[in-house]
Amino acid sequence: MSYLKKRLRSFGFAIAGIIAFVRSEPHALLHFIATIIVVAAGFYYHITDMQWITLLLVIGLVWITEMLNTVLEKVMDHVAPDYHPRVKWIKDVAAGAVLIAAIIAIIIGAIIFIPFIF
Repeated sequence: MSYLKKRLRSFGFAIAGIIAFVRSEPHALLHFIATIIVVAAGFYYHITDMQWITLLLVIGLVWITEMLNTVLEKVMDHVAPDYHPRVKWIKDVAAGAVLIAAIIAIIIGAIIFIPFIF
């Protein structure tokens, strides 16, 4: 298999992973809906290039942290299916990372969109 075919195949695996994530995780659906709403609002309010860059960065941050949190939870459930305090700590910290990313995204969204709304 050629180098290019291998790279294209790896993109296919990545896209399949994103689709599997969105289909299987309830939080992914919430992020998907929020992403659609925010992007639609960006077009509706004609936000600036810098505002787009900022929004896309925080949208990506939330998606990436949620996906990594999900992977970490699945791995920990596989490695340690029974309750363990260290596993709980790992899962809680990963969930905390998602919460921080989401709070920052909400604050940035408010900074960008509140002036348009009011």
